[in-house]
Amino acid sequence: MFLTLATGLGYASSGLEDDRGKRLPAGFVAKRIISLTPHLTETVFSAGAGDRLVGVSSYSDFPEAARVLPGVGDADRLDLEKIIMLEPDLVMAWHGSNQAGIRKLEKLGIRVFVTRAERLEDISRLLRITGQLAGTRIPADQAAEAFDTALLQVRKRYANRTPVSVFQMIWHQPLMTVNGSHIINDIIRICGGINVFAAATLVTPAVSAEDLLTANPKVIIDSSTTGSRMDLPVWQRQLKSVDAVIHNRILPIHPDLIHRPTPRVLQAVETLCTYLEKVRSGQEI
Repeated sequence: MFLTLATGLGYASSGLEDDRGKRLPAGFVAKRIISLTPHLTETVFSAGAGDRLVGVSSYSDFPEAARVLPGVGDADRLDLEKIIMLEPDLVMAWHGSNQAGIRKLEKLGIRVFVTRAERLEDISRLLRITGQLAGTRIPADQAAEAFDTALLQVRKRYANRTPVSVFQMIWHQPLMTVNGSHIINDIIRICGGINVFAAATLVTPAVSAEDLLTANPKVIIDSSTTGSRMDLPVWQRQLKSVDAVIHNRILPIHPDLIHRPTPRVLQAVETLCTYLEKVRSGQEI
Protein backbone atom coordinates (compact mmCIF):
# COMPACT_ATOMS: atom_id res chain seq x y z
CA MET A 1 0.00 0.00 0.00
CA PHE A 2 1.27 3.45 -0.81
CA LEU A 3 0.87 6.77 0.95
CA THR A 4 -2.30 8.28 -0.38
CA LEU A 5 -4.56 11.29 -0.36
CA ALA A 6 -8.20 10.40 -0.84
CA THR A 7 -8.96 13.68 -2.63
CA GLY A 8 -5.76 14.07 -4.61
CA LEU A 9 -5.64 17.79 -3.73
CA GLY A 10 -5.07 19.28 -0.31
CA TYR A 11 -5.61 17.17 2.75
CA ALA A 12 -7.90 14.18 2.61
CA SER A 13 -10.97 14.32 4.79
CA SER A 14 -9.71 11.26 6.64
CA GLY A 15 -6.08 12.38 6.77
CA LEU A 16 -2.85 11.13 5.25
CA GLU A 17 -2.26 7.38 5.20
CA ASP A 18 1.11 5.76 5.81
CA ASP A 19 2.46 2.64 4.16
CA ARG A 20 0.80 0.44 6.77
CA GLY A 21 -2.59 1.93 6.03
CA LYS A 22 -2.72 3.96 9.26
CA ARG A 23 -4.23 7.41 8.93
CA LEU A 24 -3.37 10.70 10.56
CA PRO A 25 -6.03 13.15 11.74
CA ALA A 26 -7.49 15.34 9.02
CA GLY A 27 -5.46 18.52 8.50
CA PHE A 28 -2.61 17.34 10.72
CA VAL A 29 0.64 19.35 10.38
CA ALA A 30 3.73 18.22 12.30
CA LYS A 31 5.65 20.83 14.29
CA ARG A 32 8.13 18.54 16.06
CA ILE A 33 9.44 15.61 14.02
CA ILE A 34 11.77 12.78 14.93
CA SER A 35 13.34 10.70 12.16
CA LEU A 36 14.30 7.09 12.85
CA THR A 37 16.50 6.55 9.77
CA PRO A 38 19.20 8.64 8.07
CA HIS A 39 17.38 8.62 4.73
CA LEU A 40 14.23 10.04 6.30
CA THR A 41 16.34 12.72 7.97
CA GLU A 42 17.63 13.67 4.52
CA THR A 43 14.11 13.57 3.12
CA VAL A 44 12.77 15.95 5.76
CA PHE A 45 15.57 18.43 5.01
CA SER A 46 15.06 18.06 1.24
CA ALA A 47 11.35 18.77 1.73
CA GLY A 48 12.20 22.10 3.37
CA ALA A 49 11.24 20.94 6.85
CA GLY A 50 14.63 20.57 8.53
CA ASP A 51 13.66 23.15 11.14
CA ARG A 52 10.87 20.82 12.28
CA LEU A 53 13.33 18.06 13.24
CA VAL A 54 13.94 17.78 16.98
CA GLY A 55 15.66 14.38 16.97
CA VAL A 56 17.27 11.98 14.51
CA SER A 57 18.57 8.43 14.35
CA SER A 58 22.22 7.47 14.57
CA TYR A 59 24.26 8.04 11.39
CA SER A 60 22.05 10.94 10.31
CA ASP A 61 24.99 12.85 8.87
CA PHE A 62 23.53 14.65 5.86
CA PRO A 63 23.05 17.51 5.45
CA GLU A 64 25.57 19.00 7.84
CA ALA A 65 22.79 20.52 9.96
CA ALA A 66 21.59 17.00 10.82
CA ARG A 67 24.81 16.25 12.71
CA VAL A 68 23.99 18.64 15.55
CA LEU A 69 20.50 17.34 16.22
CA PRO A 70 19.87 15.12 19.27
CA GLY A 71 20.30 11.41 18.60
CA VAL A 72 17.53 9.00 19.60
CA GLY A 73 19.13 5.63 18.84
CA ASP A 74 19.15 3.44 15.75
CA ALA A 75 17.20 0.70 14.01
CA ASP A 76 18.10 -1.81 16.73
CA ARG A 77 17.64 0.25 19.88
CA LEU A 78 15.64 3.41 20.49
CA ASP A 79 16.20 5.77 23.40
CA LEU A 80 12.57 5.97 24.46
CA GLU A 81 13.31 8.27 27.37
CA LYS A 82 14.96 10.83 25.11
CA ILE A 83 12.20 10.55 22.53
CA ILE A 84 9.59 11.26 25.19
CA MET A 85 11.66 14.19 26.48
CA LEU A 86 11.81 15.72 22.98
CA GLU A 87 7.99 15.75 22.83
CA PRO A 88 7.53 14.92 19.14
CA ASP A 89 4.12 15.19 17.55
CA LEU A 90 5.30 12.88 14.77
CA VAL A 91 7.92 10.15 14.44
CA MET A 92 8.85 9.13 10.90
CA ALA A 93 10.03 5.54 10.52
CA TRP A 94 11.06 3.15 7.78
CA HIS A 95 9.05 -0.07 7.42
CA GLY A 96 12.21 -2.12 8.03
CA SER A 97 13.03 -0.31 11.27
CA ASN A 98 12.71 -1.67 14.79
CA GLN A 99 9.09 -2.83 14.76
CA ALA A 100 9.07 -3.54 18.49
CA GLY A 101 10.31 -0.01 19.11
CA ILE A 102 7.61 1.45 16.89
CA ARG A 103 4.94 -0.49 18.79
CA LYS A 104 6.31 0.82 22.09
CA LEU A 105 6.15 4.39 20.81
CA GLU A 106 2.56 3.95 19.72
CA LYS A 107 1.63 2.41 23.06
CA LEU A 108 3.03 5.55 24.67
CA GLY A 109 0.64 7.59 22.53
CA ILE A 110 3.33 8.87 20.15
CA ARG A 111 2.18 9.18 16.56
CA VAL A 112 4.34 7.16 14.12
CA PHE A 113 4.25 7.49 10.34
CA VAL A 114 5.80 4.47 8.58
CA THR A 115 7.15 4.72 5.03
CA ARG A 116 8.81 2.50 2.45
CA ALA A 117 10.60 3.05 -0.85
CA GLU A 118 10.98 0.23 -3.36
CA ARG A 119 11.16 2.20 -6.61
CA LEU A 120 12.94 5.40 -7.59
CA GLU A 121 9.58 7.14 -8.02
CA ASP A 122 8.95 6.59 -4.31
CA ILE A 123 11.61 9.18 -3.52
CA SER A 124 9.60 12.05 -5.00
CA ARG A 125 6.44 10.56 -3.54
CA LEU A 126 7.94 10.68 -0.05
CA LEU A 127 9.18 14.23 -0.61
CA ARG A 128 5.65 15.38 -1.44
CA ILE A 129 4.14 13.48 1.47
CA THR A 130 6.73 14.93 3.87
CA GLY A 131 5.88 18.41 2.64
CA GLN A 132 2.22 17.75 3.40
CA LEU A 133 3.06 16.34 6.83
CA ALA A 134 5.22 19.32 7.77
CA GLY A 135 3.32 22.09 6.00
CA THR A 136 6.16 22.76 3.54
CA ARG A 137 4.41 21.72 0.36
CA ILE A 138 5.94 24.31 -1.98
CA PRO A 139 9.63 23.46 -1.40
CA ALA A 140 8.80 19.77 -1.13
CA ASP A 141 6.91 19.77 -4.42
CA GLN A 142 9.74 21.70 -6.08
CA ALA A 143 12.30 19.15 -4.88
CA ALA A 144 10.07 16.28 -6.02
CA GLU A 145 9.55 17.83 -9.45
CA ALA A 146 13.29 18.39 -9.89
CA PHE A 147 13.95 14.76 -8.99
CA ASP A 148 11.26 13.45 -11.35
CA THR A 149 12.57 15.60 -14.20
CA ALA A 150 16.13 14.34 -13.72
CA LEU A 151 14.90 10.75 -13.47
CA LEU A 152 12.90 11.06 -16.68
CA GLN A 153 15.97 12.36 -18.50
CA VAL A 154 17.98 9.34 -17.34
CA ARG A 155 15.24 6.94 -18.43
CA LYS A 156 15.16 8.47 -21.91
CA ARG A 157 18.95 8.57 -22.23
CA TYR A 158 19.49 4.91 -21.33
CA ALA A 159 16.33 3.32 -22.74
CA ASN A 160 16.75 0.20 -24.90
CA ARG A 161 20.42 -0.27 -24.06
CA THR A 162 22.06 -3.68 -24.40
CA PRO A 163 21.57 -5.43 -21.02
CA VAL A 164 24.61 -5.87 -18.76
CA SER A 165 24.55 -8.41 -15.91
CA VAL A 166 25.31 -6.85 -12.53
CA PHE A 167 26.03 -8.09 -9.02
CA GLN A 168 25.30 -5.56 -6.27
CA MET A 169 27.46 -6.25 -3.23
CA ILE A 170 26.08 -4.51 -0.16
CA TRP A 171 28.34 -6.49 2.20
CA HIS A 172 31.43 -8.60 1.67
CA GLN A 173 31.59 -11.09 4.56
CA PRO A 174 29.27 -12.83 4.01
CA LEU A 175 28.57 -11.74 0.46
CA MET A 176 25.20 -9.97 0.51
CA THR A 177 23.14 -8.51 -2.28
CA VAL A 178 19.59 -7.28 -3.06
CA ASN A 179 16.65 -8.86 -4.85
CA GLY A 180 14.20 -7.37 -7.31
CA SER A 181 12.05 -5.64 -4.68
CA HIS A 182 14.90 -3.46 -3.37
CA ILE A 183 15.24 0.08 -4.69
CA ILE A 184 18.82 -0.66 -5.78
CA ASN A 185 17.37 -3.11 -8.30
CA ASP A 186 15.52 -0.16 -9.82
CA ILE A 187 18.79 1.79 -10.01
CA ILE A 188 20.41 -1.09 -11.87
CA ARG A 189 17.43 -1.46 -14.17
CA ILE A 190 17.18 2.21 -15.16
CA CYS A 191 20.77 2.00 -16.43
CA GLY A 192 20.04 -1.09 -18.51
CA GLY A 193 21.57 -3.50 -16.05
CA ILE A 194 20.22 -6.87 -14.97
CA ASN A 195 20.46 -7.78 -11.30
CA VAL A 196 21.69 -11.38 -11.33
CA PHE A 197 19.93 -12.10 -8.01
CA ALA A 198 16.67 -10.27 -8.69
CA ALA A 199 14.72 -13.51 -8.24
CA ALA A 200 16.03 -14.18 -4.73
CA THR A 201 13.35 -14.67 -2.07
CA LEU A 202 14.89 -12.44 0.58
CA VAL A 203 15.23 -8.71 0.03
CA THR A 204 18.90 -8.74 1.09
CA PRO A 205 20.08 -12.34 0.73
CA ALA A 206 23.49 -13.77 1.53
CA VAL A 207 24.99 -15.59 -1.45
CA SER A 208 27.86 -18.01 -1.72
CA ALA A 209 30.95 -17.70 -3.88
CA GLU A 210 29.57 -20.64 -5.84
CA ASP A 211 26.31 -18.76 -6.46
CA LEU A 212 28.23 -15.80 -7.79
CA LEU A 213 30.45 -17.96 -9.97
CA THR A 214 27.31 -19.48 -11.52
CA ALA A 215 25.71 -16.06 -12.07
CA ASN A 216 28.99 -14.76 -13.56
CA PRO A 217 28.11 -11.04 -13.73
CA LYS A 218 29.92 -8.70 -16.07
CA VAL A 219 29.97 -5.91 -13.46
CA ILE A 220 30.17 -5.83 -9.66
CA ILE A 221 28.93 -2.77 -7.78
CA ASP A 222 30.70 -2.58 -4.44
CA SER A 223 28.83 -0.49 -1.87
CA SER A 224 30.00 -2.60 1.05
CA THR A 225 32.42 0.00 2.40
CA THR A 226 32.87 3.76 2.36
CA GLY A 227 36.38 3.37 0.98
CA SER A 228 37.53 2.58 -2.53
CA ARG A 229 37.79 -1.19 -3.01
CA MET A 230 39.17 -1.63 0.50
CA ASP A 231 38.18 -5.28 0.71
CA LEU A 232 38.73 -6.24 -2.90
CA PRO A 233 41.77 -8.52 -2.29
CA VAL A 234 39.82 -10.59 0.27
CA TRP A 235 37.04 -11.75 -2.02
CA GLN A 236 38.86 -11.29 -5.30
CA ARG A 237 40.79 -14.47 -4.57
CA GLN A 238 37.54 -16.39 -4.08
CA LEU A 239 35.93 -15.00 -7.21
CA LYS A 240 38.87 -14.85 -9.60
CA SER A 241 36.90 -16.79 -12.24
CA VAL A 242 33.99 -14.31 -12.30
CA ASP A 243 33.91 -12.24 -15.49
CA ALA A 244 33.71 -8.92 -13.60
CA VAL A 245 36.80 -9.81 -11.55
CA ILE A 246 38.77 -11.13 -14.53
CA HIS A 247 38.27 -7.82 -16.36
CA ASN A 248 38.45 -5.67 -13.21
CA ARG A 249 34.95 -4.29 -13.78
CA ILE A 250 34.26 -3.48 -10.13
CA LEU A 251 32.57 -0.18 -9.45
CA PRO A 252 32.77 1.26 -5.92
CA ILE A 253 29.82 3.47 -4.98
CA HIS A 254 29.51 5.06 -1.56
CA PRO A 255 26.74 3.28 0.38
CA ASP A 256 25.12 6.57 1.43
CA LEU A 257 24.46 7.39 -2.21
CA ILE A 258 23.03 4.05 -3.34
CA HIS A 259 21.54 2.60 -0.12
CA ARG A 260 19.60 5.68 0.97
CA PRO A 261 16.44 6.44 -1.05
CA THR A 262 16.91 10.21 -1.21
CA PRO A 263 17.46 12.71 -4.05
CA ARG A 264 21.21 12.06 -3.75
CA VAL A 265 20.62 8.64 -5.29
CA LEU A 266 20.79 10.41 -8.65
CA GLN A 267 24.55 10.59 -8.15
CA ALA A 268 24.70 6.81 -7.90
CA VAL A 269 22.41 6.45 -10.92
CA GLU A 270 24.61 8.67 -13.08
CA THR A 271 27.78 6.93 -11.92
CA LEU A 272 26.40 3.47 -12.70
CA CYS A 273 24.81 4.41 -16.02
CA THR A 274 28.03 6.01 -17.24
CA TYR A 275 30.02 2.96 -16.16
CA LEU A 276 27.72 0.49 -17.91
CA GLU A 277 27.96 2.54 -21.09
CA LYS A 278 31.73 2.12 -21.00
CA VAL A 279 31.32 -1.62 -20.50
CA ARG A 280 28.97 -1.83 -23.49
CA SER A 281 31.37 0.07 -25.73
CA GLY A 282 34.35 -1.94 -24.61
CA GLN A 283 36.19 1.09 -23.26
CA GLU A 284 39.13 0.66 -20.95
CA ILE A 285 37.95 1.11 -17.35
